[in-house]
Amino acid sequence: MPRVHVTSEIGSLRSVLVHTPGKELVAVTPGTREDYLYDDIIDLEIAQREHRRLVAVLERFAEVHEVRDTLVEIAGRPEVREFLTTRALEIIPSDALAKQMTALSSENFVALMVEGALEDGGPIARALNEVAYALPPLPNLFFTRDVGIVIGEHAIIGSMRHGVRWTEELLIKALFRYDQKFENAGILYDGSDEKRINYTLEGGDVHPIRPDLLVLGFSERSSPAALDLLCDLVFTNCGVTDVIIVVLPAERTAIHLDMIFTQVDRDLCLVYPPHFVGPERLAVLHRRKRSKGVKEVPNFFAAMQAVDQPLEPIFCGGNQRTVQEREQWASACNSFAVRPGVILSYDRNDATLAELTSAGFRVMTADETLKDGERAVIMIEGGELVRGGGGPRCMTLPVRRDDL
Repeated sequence: MPRVHVTSEIGSLRSVLVHTPGKELVAVTPGTREDYLYDDIIDLEIAQREHRRLVAVLERFAEVHEVRDTLVEIAGRPEVREFLTTRALEIIPSDALAKQMTALSSENFVALMVEGALEDGGPIARALNEVAYALPPLPNLFFTRDVGIVIGEHAIIGSMRHGVRWTEELLIKALFRYDQKFENAGILYDGSDEKRINYTLEGGDVHPIRPDLLVLGFSERSSPAALDLLCDLVFTNCGVTDVIIVVLPAERTAIHLDMIFTQVDRDLCLVYPPHFVGPERLAVLHRRKRSKGVKEVPNFFAAMQAVDQPLEPIFCGGNQRTVQEREQWASACNSFAVRPGVILSYDRNDATLAELTSAGFRVMTADETLKDGERAVIMIEGGELVRGGGGPRCMTLPVRRDDL
Protein backbone atom coordinates (compact mmCIF):
# COMPACT_ATOMS: atom_id res chain seq x y z
CA MET A 1 0.00 0.00 0.00
CA PRO A 2 1.44 3.44 -0.91
CA ARG A 3 2.85 5.39 1.98
CA VAL A 4 2.54 8.75 0.26
CA HIS A 5 -0.82 10.48 0.36
CA VAL A 6 -1.55 14.16 -0.15
CA THR A 7 -4.99 15.47 -1.13
CA SER A 8 -4.82 19.01 0.21
CA GLU A 9 -2.53 21.85 1.21
CA ILE A 10 -3.74 21.97 4.81
CA GLY A 11 -4.58 18.45 6.00
CA SER A 12 -2.78 17.40 9.18
CA LEU A 13 0.83 16.70 8.30
CA ARG A 14 2.14 13.19 8.98
CA SER A 15 5.36 12.95 6.95
CA VAL A 16 7.54 15.57 5.28
CA LEU A 17 10.84 15.67 3.38
CA VAL A 18 13.37 18.46 4.01
CA HIS A 19 17.03 19.18 3.35
CA THR A 20 19.16 21.11 5.79
CA PRO A 21 21.54 23.23 3.72
CA GLY A 22 25.21 22.23 3.80
CA LYS A 23 28.54 22.97 2.15
CA GLU A 24 26.84 23.25 -1.25
CA LEU A 25 25.94 26.83 -0.28
CA VAL A 26 29.63 27.77 -0.29
CA ALA A 27 29.59 27.49 -4.08
CA VAL A 28 27.41 30.60 -4.21
CA THR A 29 29.70 33.62 -4.51
CA PRO A 30 29.18 37.18 -5.76
CA GLY A 31 30.38 35.96 -9.14
CA THR A 32 28.22 32.81 -9.30
CA ARG A 33 25.05 33.78 -7.40
CA GLU A 34 23.05 34.53 -10.56
CA ASP A 35 24.11 31.21 -12.09
CA TYR A 36 22.77 29.49 -8.96
CA LEU A 37 19.54 31.57 -9.01
CA TYR A 38 20.38 33.54 -5.88
CA ASP A 39 19.80 37.23 -5.18
CA ASP A 40 22.26 37.28 -2.29
CA ILE A 41 24.85 35.20 -0.46
CA ILE A 42 23.73 33.09 2.50
CA ASP A 43 25.75 32.62 5.68
CA LEU A 44 25.90 28.83 6.01
CA GLU A 45 26.11 28.59 9.79
CA ILE A 46 23.17 30.92 10.39
CA ALA A 47 21.09 29.26 7.66
CA GLN A 48 21.71 25.84 9.20
CA ARG A 49 20.69 27.09 12.63
CA GLU A 50 17.47 28.59 11.26
CA HIS A 51 16.68 25.44 9.31
CA ARG A 52 17.24 23.21 12.36
CA ARG A 53 14.68 25.29 14.23
CA LEU A 54 12.24 24.84 11.35
CA VAL A 55 12.79 21.09 11.54
CA ALA A 56 12.28 21.13 15.30
CA VAL A 57 8.85 22.71 14.81
CA LEU A 58 7.92 20.24 12.09
CA GLU A 59 8.90 17.34 14.35
CA ARG A 60 6.17 18.37 16.78
CA PHE A 61 3.58 17.51 14.13
CA ALA A 62 5.04 14.90 11.78
CA GLU A 63 7.81 12.51 10.91
CA VAL A 64 10.59 14.50 9.28
CA HIS A 65 12.91 12.91 6.72
CA GLU A 66 16.18 14.53 5.68
CA VAL A 67 17.12 14.15 2.01
CA ARG A 68 20.78 13.51 2.79
CA ASP A 69 20.11 10.93 5.51
CA THR A 70 17.55 9.01 3.50
CA LEU A 71 19.82 8.93 0.46
CA VAL A 72 22.69 7.59 2.57
CA GLU A 73 20.40 4.79 3.76
CA ILE A 74 19.78 3.55 0.22
CA ALA A 75 22.99 4.62 -1.59
CA GLY A 76 24.75 1.39 -0.58
CA ARG A 77 22.34 -0.66 -2.67
CA PRO A 78 23.91 -1.52 -6.06
CA GLU A 79 20.81 -0.60 -8.06
CA VAL A 80 20.60 2.83 -6.43
CA ARG A 81 24.30 3.57 -6.88
CA GLU A 82 24.14 2.43 -10.50
CA PHE A 83 21.07 4.55 -11.21
CA LEU A 84 22.54 7.75 -9.79
CA THR A 85 26.01 7.22 -11.23
CA THR A 86 24.81 6.24 -14.70
CA ARG A 87 22.35 9.10 -14.97
CA ALA A 88 24.85 11.67 -13.74
CA LEU A 89 27.51 10.48 -16.16
CA GLU A 90 25.06 10.63 -19.06
CA ILE A 91 25.12 14.40 -18.66
CA ILE A 92 28.74 14.78 -17.59
CA PRO A 93 30.79 11.94 -19.10
CA SER A 94 34.01 11.59 -17.14
CA ASP A 95 36.08 8.48 -16.54
CA ALA A 96 37.78 10.10 -13.57
CA LEU A 97 34.46 11.04 -12.00
CA ALA A 98 33.04 7.57 -12.67
CA LYS A 99 36.00 5.94 -10.92
CA GLN A 100 35.69 8.33 -8.00
CA MET A 101 31.93 7.73 -7.57
CA THR A 102 32.36 3.95 -7.63
CA ALA A 103 34.91 3.95 -4.81
CA LEU A 104 33.09 6.24 -2.36
CA SER A 105 31.26 5.21 0.79
CA SER A 106 27.53 5.91 0.89
CA GLU A 107 28.07 9.03 3.01
CA ASN A 108 30.76 10.43 0.73
CA PHE A 109 28.86 9.48 -2.41
CA VAL A 110 25.78 11.41 -1.27
CA ALA A 111 27.97 14.32 -0.18
CA LEU A 112 29.48 14.45 -3.67
CA MET A 113 26.04 14.34 -5.31
CA VAL A 114 24.81 17.22 -3.14
CA GLU A 115 27.93 19.34 -2.70
CA GLY A 116 29.36 18.75 -6.17
CA ALA A 117 32.73 17.55 -7.41
CA LEU A 118 35.47 20.01 -8.31
CA GLU A 119 37.08 19.61 -11.71
CA ASP A 120 40.81 19.00 -11.98
CA GLY A 121 41.95 21.97 -13.98
CA GLY A 122 44.79 22.01 -16.47
CA PRO A 123 47.88 24.22 -16.29
CA ILE A 124 46.17 27.29 -17.74
CA ALA A 125 43.13 26.94 -15.46
CA ARG A 126 45.41 26.53 -12.44
CA ALA A 127 47.49 29.55 -13.43
CA LEU A 128 44.35 31.67 -13.78
CA ASN A 129 42.90 30.28 -10.51
CA GLU A 130 39.74 29.04 -12.20
CA VAL A 131 37.40 26.93 -10.07
CA ALA A 132 34.93 24.70 -11.92
CA TYR A 133 32.73 21.75 -11.04
CA ALA A 134 32.70 18.44 -12.87
CA LEU A 135 29.42 17.71 -11.08
CA PRO A 136 27.44 20.78 -10.03
CA PRO A 137 26.64 21.51 -6.37
CA LEU A 138 22.99 21.90 -5.37
CA PRO A 139 22.58 25.06 -3.27
CA ASN A 140 18.84 25.11 -4.10
CA LEU A 141 18.16 21.61 -2.78
CA PHE A 142 16.83 22.90 0.54
CA PHE A 143 13.82 24.06 -1.46
CA THR A 144 12.60 20.47 -1.68
CA ARG A 145 9.10 21.52 -2.76
CA ASP A 146 10.31 22.47 -6.24
CA VAL A 147 11.58 19.02 -7.14
CA GLY A 148 9.04 16.62 -5.68
CA ILE A 149 5.25 16.65 -5.74
CA VAL A 150 2.74 14.22 -4.27
CA ILE A 151 -0.81 14.21 -5.60
CA GLY A 152 -3.04 11.58 -4.09
CA GLU A 153 -0.86 8.48 -3.86
CA HIS A 154 1.27 9.32 -6.89
CA ALA A 155 4.67 11.01 -7.06
CA ILE A 156 5.76 13.59 -9.60
CA ILE A 157 9.38 14.52 -10.26
CA GLY A 158 9.75 18.16 -11.18
CA SER A 159 11.38 19.24 -14.41
CA MET A 160 13.59 22.14 -13.37
CA ARG A 161 13.53 25.26 -15.49
CA HIS A 162 17.25 25.89 -14.96
CA GLY A 163 19.91 23.32 -15.78
CA VAL A 164 21.93 24.04 -12.65
CA ARG A 165 19.29 22.08 -10.71
CA TRP A 166 19.07 18.94 -12.86
CA THR A 167 20.84 16.68 -10.35
CA GLU A 168 18.10 17.43 -7.79
CA GLU A 169 15.67 15.58 -10.03
CA LEU A 170 17.81 12.43 -9.87
CA LEU A 171 18.07 12.50 -6.08
CA ILE A 172 14.34 12.93 -5.49
CA LYS A 173 13.53 10.29 -8.09
CA ALA A 174 15.84 7.85 -6.29
CA LEU A 175 13.89 8.38 -3.07
CA PHE A 176 10.49 7.87 -4.67
CA ARG A 177 11.72 4.91 -6.70
CA TYR A 178 13.85 2.99 -4.20
CA ASP A 179 12.99 4.03 -0.62
CA GLN A 180 10.11 2.17 1.01
CA LYS A 181 9.34 5.19 3.19
CA PHE A 182 8.17 6.94 0.03
CA GLU A 183 6.41 4.02 -1.60
CA ASN A 184 3.87 5.36 -4.06
CA ALA A 185 1.33 4.29 -6.66
CA GLY A 186 3.71 5.26 -9.44
CA ILE A 187 5.67 8.25 -10.73
CA LEU A 188 3.14 10.03 -12.93
CA TYR A 189 5.60 12.41 -14.52
CA ASP A 190 9.37 12.08 -14.44
CA GLY A 191 11.15 15.37 -14.92
CA SER A 192 14.52 13.63 -14.72
CA ASP A 193 13.71 11.93 -18.03
CA GLU A 194 12.15 15.00 -19.65
CA LYS A 195 14.27 16.22 -22.56
CA ARG A 196 11.86 18.68 -24.18
CA ILE A 197 12.89 22.26 -23.43
CA ASN A 198 9.29 23.52 -23.36
CA TYR A 199 8.26 21.05 -20.62
CA THR A 200 9.22 22.50 -17.24
CA LEU A 201 7.33 21.93 -14.00
CA GLU A 202 8.16 22.97 -10.43
CA GLY A 203 6.30 22.21 -7.23
CA GLY A 204 5.91 25.82 -6.15
CA ASP A 205 3.28 26.05 -8.88
CA VAL A 206 1.31 22.94 -7.88
CA HIS A 207 -1.25 23.24 -5.07
CA PRO A 208 -3.56 20.30 -4.33
CA ILE A 209 -6.64 21.80 -2.68
CA ARG A 210 -9.03 18.83 -2.64
CA PRO A 211 -8.86 15.30 -4.07
CA ASP A 212 -10.72 16.64 -7.11
CA LEU A 213 -9.22 20.15 -7.30
CA LEU A 214 -5.78 21.56 -8.14
CA VAL A 215 -4.61 25.15 -8.34
CA LEU A 216 -1.65 25.65 -10.68
CA GLY A 217 0.59 28.56 -11.52
CA PHE A 218 1.77 29.31 -15.04
CA SER A 219 5.07 30.94 -14.16
CA GLU A 220 8.52 31.39 -15.61
CA ARG A 221 9.36 28.01 -14.05
CA SER A 222 6.32 25.94 -15.15
CA SER A 223 5.42 25.88 -18.84
CA PRO A 224 1.97 25.61 -20.47
CA ALA A 225 2.87 22.31 -22.16
CA ALA A 226 3.87 20.73 -18.86
CA LEU A 227 0.78 22.08 -17.09
CA ASP A 228 -1.45 20.60 -19.80
CA LEU A 229 0.32 17.26 -19.47
CA LEU A 230 -0.03 17.36 -15.69
CA CYS A 231 -3.76 18.01 -16.07
CA ASP A 232 -4.13 15.03 -18.39
CA LEU A 233 -2.26 12.80 -15.95
CA VAL A 234 -4.18 13.79 -12.83
CA PHE A 235 -7.51 13.64 -14.65
CA THR A 236 -6.74 10.05 -15.59
CA ASN A 237 -4.98 8.81 -12.46
CA CYS A 238 -5.82 10.94 -9.43
CA GLY A 239 -9.53 11.71 -9.40
CA VAL A 240 -8.95 15.38 -10.17
CA THR A 241 -11.82 16.95 -12.11
CA ASP A 242 -11.06 20.68 -11.97
CA VAL A 243 -7.89 22.74 -12.31
CA ILE A 244 -7.63 26.48 -11.71
CA ILE A 245 -4.63 28.12 -13.39
CA VAL A 246 -3.22 31.48 -12.28
CA VAL A 247 -1.22 33.24 -15.00
CA LEU A 248 1.75 34.78 -13.21
CA PRO A 249 3.69 37.84 -14.36
CA ALA A 250 7.19 37.41 -15.72
CA GLU A 251 8.94 39.02 -12.77
CA ARG A 252 11.52 37.91 -10.22
CA THR A 253 9.15 38.42 -7.28
CA ALA A 254 6.70 35.78 -8.55
CA ILE A 255 8.80 32.86 -9.76
CA HIS A 256 6.22 30.43 -8.34
CA LEU A 257 2.57 30.64 -7.37
CA ASP A 258 3.43 30.00 -3.72
CA MET A 259 5.33 33.29 -3.61
CA ILE A 260 2.01 35.13 -3.97
CA PHE A 261 -0.56 32.60 -2.67
CA THR A 262 -0.85 29.87 -0.05
CA GLN A 263 -3.91 28.34 1.57
CA VAL A 264 -3.87 28.65 5.36
CA ASP A 265 -7.25 27.19 6.41
CA ARG A 266 -10.35 25.67 4.86
CA ASP A 267 -11.72 29.07 3.91
CA LEU A 268 -8.68 31.36 4.05
CA CYS A 269 -5.61 32.08 1.97
CA LEU A 270 -2.65 34.44 2.08
CA VAL A 271 -2.27 36.51 -1.09
CA TYR A 272 -0.21 39.33 -2.49
CA PRO A 273 -3.05 41.84 -3.06
CA PRO A 274 -2.03 43.53 -6.33
CA HIS A 275 -2.07 40.18 -8.15
CA PHE A 276 -5.49 39.14 -6.89
CA VAL A 277 -7.53 42.27 -6.20
CA GLY A 278 -8.04 45.38 -8.33
CA PRO A 279 -6.99 46.42 -11.83
CA GLU A 280 -3.62 44.61 -11.76
CA ARG A 281 -5.14 41.22 -10.90
CA LEU A 282 -3.82 38.26 -12.81
CA ALA A 283 -5.64 36.31 -15.49
CA VAL A 284 -7.21 33.07 -14.24
CA LEU A 285 -8.22 30.01 -16.29
CA HIS A 286 -10.38 26.99 -15.46
CA ARG A 287 -9.77 23.64 -17.10
CA ARG A 288 -12.30 20.87 -16.42
CA LYS A 289 -11.97 17.15 -17.04
CA ARG A 290 -13.42 16.04 -20.39
CA SER A 291 -13.61 19.66 -21.52
CA LYS A 292 -11.85 20.49 -24.78
CA GLY A 293 -10.72 23.96 -23.84
CA VAL A 294 -10.28 26.31 -20.91
CA LYS A 295 -12.54 29.02 -19.58
CA GLU A 296 -11.25 32.42 -18.56
CA VAL A 297 -12.62 33.49 -15.20
CA PRO A 298 -12.96 37.12 -14.00
CA ASN A 299 -10.75 36.59 -10.95
CA PHE A 300 -9.27 33.92 -8.71
CA PHE A 301 -11.93 34.12 -6.03
CA ALA A 302 -14.75 33.78 -8.55
CA ALA A 303 -12.97 30.73 -9.95
CA MET A 304 -12.75 29.12 -6.52
CA GLN A 305 -16.38 29.92 -5.81
CA ALA A 306 -17.36 28.23 -9.07
CA VAL A 307 -15.78 24.96 -7.91
CA ASP A 308 -17.39 25.15 -4.45
CA GLN A 309 -14.16 26.13 -2.71
CA PRO A 310 -14.72 29.72 -1.59
CA LEU A 311 -11.63 31.37 -0.11
CA GLU A 312 -11.32 34.68 1.68
CA PRO A 313 -8.04 36.57 1.28
CA ILE A 314 -5.67 37.69 3.99
CA PHE A 315 -3.48 40.45 2.62
CA CYS A 316 0.29 40.05 2.69
CA GLY A 317 1.64 43.36 3.96
CA GLY A 318 -1.75 44.78 4.90
CA ASN A 319 -3.19 47.64 2.85
CA GLN A 320 -0.10 49.73 2.09
CA ARG A 321 1.48 48.97 -1.27
CA THR A 322 5.09 49.58 -0.25
CA VAL A 323 4.75 47.26 2.74
CA GLN A 324 3.00 44.66 0.58
CA GLU A 325 5.91 44.69 -1.84
CA ARG A 326 8.55 44.50 0.87
CA GLU A 327 6.92 41.64 2.74
CA GLN A 328 6.06 39.67 -0.39
CA TRP A 329 9.75 39.87 -1.32
CA ALA A 330 10.50 38.43 2.14
CA SER A 331 8.23 35.41 1.44
CA ALA A 332 5.32 36.57 3.59
CA CYS A 333 2.88 34.69 1.35
CA ASN A 334 4.95 31.51 1.47
CA SER A 335 3.44 29.85 4.54
CA PHE A 336 3.17 26.13 5.29
CA ALA A 337 0.22 24.48 7.02
CA VAL A 338 0.86 21.66 9.49
CA ARG A 339 -2.87 21.27 10.01
CA PRO A 340 -5.94 23.33 9.10
CA GLY A 341 -5.48 26.83 10.49
CA VAL A 342 -1.98 26.26 11.89
CA ILE A 343 0.83 27.58 9.72
CA LEU A 344 4.55 28.26 9.82
CA SER A 345 5.72 31.70 8.74
CA TYR A 346 8.80 33.89 9.02
CA ASP A 347 8.83 36.17 12.06
CA ARG A 348 10.06 39.22 10.13
CA ASN A 349 6.86 40.18 8.27
CA ASP A 350 5.08 42.26 10.89
CA ALA A 351 2.27 43.68 8.76
CA THR A 352 1.31 40.22 7.47
CA LEU A 353 1.38 38.79 10.99
CA ALA A 354 -0.93 41.63 12.07
CA GLU A 355 -3.35 40.74 9.26
CA LEU A 356 -3.31 37.10 10.36
CA THR A 357 -4.02 38.21 13.91
CA SER A 358 -7.03 40.19 12.68
CA ALA A 359 -8.22 37.05 10.89
CA GLY A 360 -8.24 35.11 14.18
CA PHE A 361 -4.76 33.58 14.23
CA ARG A 362 -2.67 33.63 17.39
CA VAL A 363 0.88 34.63 16.57
CA MET A 364 3.18 32.45 18.68
CA THR A 365 6.79 31.44 19.02
CA ALA A 366 7.99 27.90 18.46
CA ASP A 367 8.33 27.41 22.24
CA GLU A 368 4.71 28.20 23.09
CA THR A 369 2.03 25.56 23.53
CA LEU A 370 -0.57 25.22 20.83
CA LYS A 371 -4.14 24.83 22.00
CA ASP A 372 -6.54 22.35 20.45
CA GLY A 373 -8.64 23.79 17.65
CA GLU A 374 -7.10 27.25 17.59
CA ARG A 375 -5.83 29.09 14.56
CA ALA A 376 -2.18 29.95 14.96
CA VAL A 377 0.93 31.21 13.20
CA ILE A 378 4.10 29.61 14.51
CA MET A 379 6.89 32.06 13.83
CA ILE A 380 10.30 30.84 12.72
CA GLU A 381 13.50 32.79 12.19
CA GLY A 382 14.41 33.17 8.57
CA GLY A 383 16.55 36.23 8.10
CA GLU A 384 19.23 34.16 6.36
CA LEU A 385 17.12 31.43 4.72
CA VAL A 386 14.93 34.02 3.02
CA ARG A 387 17.96 35.25 1.08
CA GLY A 388 17.63 32.08 -0.98
CA GLY A 389 14.29 33.33 -2.29
CA GLY A 390 11.75 31.17 -0.49
CA GLY A 391 9.84 30.43 2.70
CA PRO A 392 8.46 27.53 4.73
CA ARG A 393 6.38 26.08 1.89
CA CYS A 394 9.38 26.05 -0.44
CA MET A 395 11.45 24.18 2.15
CA THR A 396 8.95 21.39 2.80
CA LEU A 397 7.83 18.49 0.62
CA PRO A 398 4.79 16.84 2.25
CA VAL A 399 4.64 13.14 1.50
CA ARG A 400 1.70 12.29 3.76
CA ARG A 401 -1.24 14.32 5.06
CA ASP A 402 -4.54 13.32 6.59
CA ASP A 403 -7.57 13.87 4.39
CA LEU A 404 -9.75 16.81 5.36
